[in-house]
Amino acid sequence: MAKHKDDPTDAAPTPDAATPNQAPAASPPVPAPPAATAGAAESDAKKKRKRPGVAPRRGKKLRNHLKNVATKVKATSPLPVKQAVAMLKTLKRAKFDETVEVHINTGIDATQSDQMVRGAVSLPHGIGKSVRVVVFCQGDNVQKAKDAGANEAGSADLVTKVQGGWLDFDVAIATQDMMGQVSRLGKTLGPRGLMPTPKAGTVIPANADVANAVKEFKAGKVEYRSDKTGQIHAGVGKMSFDDEKLAANIQTFVDTVRAAKPSGVKGNYINGVVLSATMAPGIQVAI
Repeated sequence: MAKHKDDPTDAAPTPDAATPNQAPAASPPVPAPPAATAGAAESDAKKKRKRPGVAPRRGKKLRNHLKNVATKVKATSPLPVKQAVAMLKTLKRAKFDETVEVHINTGIDATQSDQMVRGAVSLPHGIGKSVRVVVFCQGDNVQKAKDAGANEAGSADLVTKVQGGWLDFDVAIATQDMMGQVSRLGKTLGPRGLMPTPKAGTVIPANADVANAVKEFKAGKVEYRSDKTGQIHAGVGKMSFDDEKLAANIQTFVDTVRAAKPSGVKGNYINGVVLSATMAPGIQVAI
């Protein structure tokens, strides 16, 4: 029997015709991005080492040198002041003129306000650097301060200048009659340790000589203050100083701190003194 021409079974399926249950063709896979080259990986590693707070890796030669120095210092200290200064100079390896520092471990209770140690001392041989001094004063004292070497001197105009963000100075001195205006700078100068205070000798009484106070700080008068852990740190000179001058500065500083012992301290007041430099390890000093 002949099939009807419209019989669906007679029609051959075309290649383009999709059956109802047939899934669409999958799209070709997207190629993955090329892997980072060795040069890029090395560059990223260098950037990580240069991040703030991440020190570069020390070489084997430097590690051995520092290990030998630490062993030598530990075996010989504590030392008298003059011998400690001589040893510190033998450990110099920096090309610049390093600052010599004194660190004093006190036995004060830093949580008690009456046991805070603060003051200033005029070192006999200075500290080896120029000190920028500003003076808050009025009247004739303005010219006297400038003649004595002050970098800036003034009254209300200088207060306004500091309030505007100018802080290009290392020491701030104020006469007693200016403290009413200078007190407004507490939030600006206080956190930086620049606020004038009688304990540090930066507040000049009415009958004192402004010029003399400026000359003392310009010559190397050092201000010191105990921190939250009861430690006192100060720079007392440069590596280029003679041994005798450095020893005299150190002894003067320690004697001044010892004389400033608060009355409420119980037990040992000075537990230890360490002498160091900018790029040199600490040496215990026998005081």
